Amino acid sequence: MSTVGNIQRLVPGLIEPTGGTVKLPADKAAIPEENFTELLGSLLDSVNNTHTESAEIQQALLNGENVELHEVMIKLEEAGLATDLFLEVRNKLLAAYSELMRMPL
Repeated sequence: MSTVGNIQRLVPGLIEPTGGTVKLPADKAAIPEENFTELLGSLLDSVNNTHTESAEIQQALLNGENVELHEVMIKLEEAGLATDLFLEVRNKLLAAYSELMRMPL
């Protein structure tokens, strides 16, 4: 899988294909709505799935199955990067929330 595919898997909807011009739907009903909670939930699920895949391939290596060491290391790095990305998103959200709470009415 390419790097772009991996990023798309970790953060669904982040990379949209570009075909030159952008076509907007005639009405807003055609735009699928995904609320913020669902977006964060899907991000957390993808991070969890990445960690699960990493644990499975590690266990396969420990069991003596035919698994290349570089594949294990790649999965470990993917899991680490996914966690780092999720923590950065969380930190930015908390900073934004704190900023909103400090704003006077």
